[in-house]
Amino acid sequence: VNRNALGVEMTKIVGNRQLRKRIHVNIAHVRKSRCNESFLRRVKENDQKKRDAKILGVKADVKRHPEGPKEMKIVKATEDDVEVLAPLPFIENYF
Repeated sequence: VNRNALGVEMTKIVGNRQLRKRIHVNIAHVRKSRCNESFLRRVKENDQKKRDAKILGVKADVKRHPEGPKEMKIVKATEDDVEVLAPLPFIENYF
């Protein structure tokens, strides 16, 4: 196992015999990618929304919308808890 590869043993037919070979294979070629699952799930949900809206006689809104800003929160701290970070002063050292 490497940073981006995986060792695989396979058999190769050479003449009338099978040789066992060891090769490095990219992990993307060994494991099926799951990057398309959320898209397919969203397509099914959108189709269902469109069918329901058609039955009700309204237009379905199936567009994606951004989340927007996060909710506000207030952090309370005492003077002792606050630590001011500043760079150390430069000291010239001539030996």
